[in-house]
Amino acid sequence: MSIDAFKPMTDLAARLLPHALQPSDDGAHDLAHLQRVWHNASTLHETEGGELDVLLAAVLLHDCVSVEKNSPLRAQASRLAADKASSLLQEMNWPREKISQIAHAIEAHSFSASITPLTLEAKIVQDADRLDSLGMLGVARTFYVAGRMGAALYDPQDPEAKHRDYDDTRFCLDHFQTKLLHLAEGFQTATGQRLAQIRHQRLKSFMEQFKDEIGIDSL
Repeated sequence: MSIDAFKPMTDLAARLLPHALQPSDDGAHDLAHLQRVWHNASTLHETEGGELDVLLAAVLLHDCVSVEKNSPLRAQASRLAADKASSLLQEMNWPREKISQIAHAIEAHSFSASITPLTLEAKIVQDADRLDSLGMLGVARTFYVAGRMGAALYDPQDPEAKHRDYDDTRFCLDHFQTKLLHLAEGFQTATGQRLAQIRHQRLKSFMEQFKDEIGIDSL
């Protein structure tokens, strides 16, 4: 992937990208994901502002520690990434204040960590990352991850979980109810909220069509 994907911060991206990802076969958290999140962050920055170097460093390093979705350490993944990023940036002689801003943005980006972003940059990074879990990309990534984890598409006995608890570790369709359809409610910036609603409607449209094709009445 061209370094041009990280314009206008290509020089900084070239320095940080070698540290951005651990060896992994997770195609939902790969270089293409970083490119998309940076595109989202750049779009938000145009209207919301924020420090570009802090945004890029947080975006590129937010997944620098790889933890699988089904790992008991999943809720700690963003903290582990923030710690690793802080050490790296200290070695690169970044100012302490910027390192603190970047670490907070990384730690707060995670849905499972449930940390409130306190700075503009942290709000933008969280919104930018969550946009990649909505819309058609959210659909694609959800089914991709479910396949990697060995989950079924849906429960053929009770697809809508009317007589059971949702279990997205077993059924991919359940993940829409346990997480994806709630993401748009929690966006931090005005621009993020607007973009999230567009992608939220795409998610709902997909669900309606999916349920129709497996023989369930539309939502």
